[in-house]
Amino acid sequence: MFKNLFSGRRGRNLKEYLTGYAMIAPAVVLIFTFGIFPVFFALYVSLQKWRIKKGDFIGLANYEKAVGNLIYIVLFALSIAAFVAIYLIIHRVIQTASEYKENPWLFIIPGFFHAAAGLAFLRWIITLLPEVLAIADIIIGLEKTRSLFLDLLGDAFTTENVLSTWRALIILAVIALIVGMVTGRLKPEPRNIYYQSNFGLAWFTGAIGLLLGYFTYQSVANQYQLALETGVDPGIWPQVITISSGVILLGLAWKVWGTASNQTSNRAFWFRLIAALVLMVGGWLMISEIPVLLAAGDEDVWVGLKTTVFYSVGTIPFQLAFSIFLAILLFQRIRGSELFRMLFFLPYVTPAVASAAVFKQLFSTRPQAPINQALITMGIEPLKWLNEPAGVFVILAEKIGLSIPEWAGGPSLALVVIMIFSIWTFVGYNTVIYLAGLGNIPTELHEAAEIDGAGRWQVFRHITLPLLSPTTYFLTLIAVIGTFKAFNHIWVMRQDLALGTTDTFSVVIFLEFFEKLQYGYASALAFVLFAVILSLTYINNRVQGSRVFYG
Repeated sequence: MFKNLFSGRRGRNLKEYLTGYAMIAPAVVLIFTFGIFPVFFALYVSLQKWRIKKGDFIGLANYEKAVGNLIYIVLFALSIAAFVAIYLIIHRVIQTASEYKENPWLFIIPGFFHAAAGLAFLRWIITLLPEVLAIADIIIGLEKTRSLFLDLLGDAFTTENVLSTWRALIILAVIALIVGMVTGRLKPEPRNIYYQSNFGLAWFTGAIGLLLGYFTYQSVANQYQLALETGVDPGIWPQVITISSGVILLGLAWKVWGTASNQTSNRAFWFRLIAALVLMVGGWLMISEIPVLLAAGDEDVWVGLKTTVFYSVGTIPFQLAFSIFLAILLFQRIRGSELFRMLFFLPYVTPAVASAAVFKQLFSTRPQAPINQALITMGIEPLKWLNEPAGVFVILAEKIGLSIPEWAGGPSLALVVIMIFSIWTFVGYNTVIYLAGLGNIPTELHEAAEIDGAGRWQVFRHITLPLLSPTTYFLTLIAVIGTFKAFNHIWVMRQDLALGTTDTFSVVIFLEFFEKLQYGYASALAFVLFAVILSLTYINNRVQGSRVFYG
């Protein structure tokens, strides 16, 4: 049987697939165990009231506490994105089938069962996790041994609710395998695995989108019900969801109305006409809700996000500007350039905690501190530096006798000191990367431009800078992600007298987790930060990535 299975061209392809999967299986297991599973576990924790010990399931309460009702619009957008993804998957399948003149629609059936097996696996994991986590409560007061833990772990896997979900998973997995093999025999297309996997992904994505949409609308309905009972406005974001839904319904109504005139039968014509009218009424009812009030979130979160934006905007442009300037200087083959390269790179390899501690002493509030001594020498009064919560523009305005509103004050002076430290640390690394980029630019281009009469600035502007755009794109991407994740040096240099003006988003998460012991809330904030970084990376790819010149 197995000899026939691996014979012929299909058998050779099957052996190649199995060999490839066997080779990557260990890496997949490691990535899932130490990379993917911790992320999903953190997501699970973020949905609980978790303080040292696991508490009750509270859904999106932690996210709502962090960003207010904005979480509902995010879930709504994810639900819409799921259906957009389904369209793209089906469109890709249709294009492939048209290219090879194949009919793939029978593979929708095994795709459905593959998706059902995937959802059953998720259900089993979600059912198993609480049983495993309950072991921590059971062993309180007992002698903690390896055999006891293994016994309790075995009990967790064999509880009735876990076993029932496991049986459902096995049954669906076997059915999916059998249906997939039978369909492949009935319709032996060369790309049947491709079609089955894509249809399975479409079914799975659709199920997730429906669950997100149902959960979002259920939460929005609860917000409106609470608003009716308390007389408090539900906020803008639940109403944004209803208005967006109304716009979508009106768009669908327009599409259905346009197809009604093309129908040949009266029944189909009236059915589409009535459906279009129902969609119009539903859309109008949703749009009639008018947003009047911004939803409130955790003030510390918004302040942390604002501080992170200040930190990012105040460091990245200066890092890149200084780095490209130094790289061009060091690229001139001047005497001692190797020594200068090492000196510039030294701050990057120096332990961040140690160098931050030194910087903290340099910018001490004491008049004897080196920076204050330099100010005194120039006839300027000493500053509070890391203890100063006032905005740097407010301080400058006061020095020249002007007055500006607090909202225009910019980053605090304490945060500016941390920005200076960050620039000093990363300029050397960026310089080395820019030197590598300069080395890849053909010297013939510079020589040809100089022969044509171009000056140094023109050569830099029209040749060097465009050909360095891939390097600039890479460094910008890394810098944006790094500034939103920065923690070590900020934690060392922050002072309580700065009144939280140096607490970036990562510091806020740390305080919630280790000082306030709000494990669930801190996990929710971590996912909010992940969403922010992901959004910024996408925007950077779309805006700056399209302008990269690769020669």
